[in-house]
Amino acid sequence: MDRESLKELIVGPIGAISTPFDEGFKVDLGAMHEMVQRMVDAGVSNGKGAIKIASALGEGPMLRESEWPAMLRTAVNAAGGKAPVMFGIHDKDTLWSIDQARRAQDLGAVALQVTPPIYNVPTQQDVYDYFYDLSNAIDIGIMVYHTTWMPGGSIETDTFLRMADIDNVAAVKWGGSSEGVYEDMTKFAHVFNVIDNSANPVGCAELGGRGYVQTTLDVYPEQDLRVWELMEQRRYDEARALYHSVYDDIRDMYEKVNKRTGGQSVVFKGLMSIMGHHTGAPRPPSKAMNDEELAELREKAAGWGWPVKG
Repeated sequence: MDRESLKELIVGPIGAISTPFDEGFKVDLGAMHEMVQRMVDAGVSNGKGAIKIASALGEGPMLRESEWPAMLRTAVNAAGGKAPVMFGIHDKDTLWSIDQARRAQDLGAVALQVTPPIYNVPTQQDVYDYFYDLSNAIDIGIMVYHTTWMPGGSIETDTFLRMADIDNVAAVKWGGSSEGVYEDMTKFAHVFNVIDNSANPVGCAELGGRGYVQTTLDVYPEQDLRVWELMEQRRYDEARALYHSVYDDIRDMYEKVNKRTGGQSVVFKGLMSIMGHHTGAPRPPSKAMNDEELAELREKAAGWGWPVKG
């Protein structure tokens, strides 16, 4: 698939969905199928959002090599070709990443979210070569996850410009340049879909961006589909107000809960619970939200106008 076709799929709200677990912390494939089907039924579709499996929020780094293929296959089957399904590859060497990428391609993923191989402490040439070799091994899209806060994860703007020659790189998950300059995205936004990773989806769109990742797409798809609709209509002030009316409360809950327990999925799994959707608790050492925290979160969600349960 050519870059322009891939850009039509890696666009809009990119939902990093929670991994459902049963009481023994084993992957619940039935709950995964129901979650993805519910998202598609709510309007997540090709060109209007994407479903991302095994991201950090989805506890991807905690998943065993024997677990994620069945999870990805379940999501692809549930989406039924109506919505793009992506897969996250984290911190692997080139050969391991190629192996995982080919398996994900065979299972029906249309694209990958890929971090630089940070534990190899790569040079800029290493980063370029890594994505070049990965692209040449597959026929699906790549969204480069720019992890500037991790040693070895920073990619210079000039390196992104060189990546214009790497056919399958279709998107960049962006929070700013190596120097902290967010506006550097304008140097390559005409080449790649820039996907905001700084809770600033509207600001990104105003600079030419084409999507964002801090979403509640798996919890209540209607929220982010409406934000995206407003952004596409260039009703930026309305989109910004709607987005922050929810996301700011979620951020505040994370700040509170993270004093007791860590883990990127904790509050989102709490949201799923109060909406009546099963995802179970996060895997240890992270802990689920307690009753007091859930009560506060339920009150906030009711204030957003969401149909909470209980």
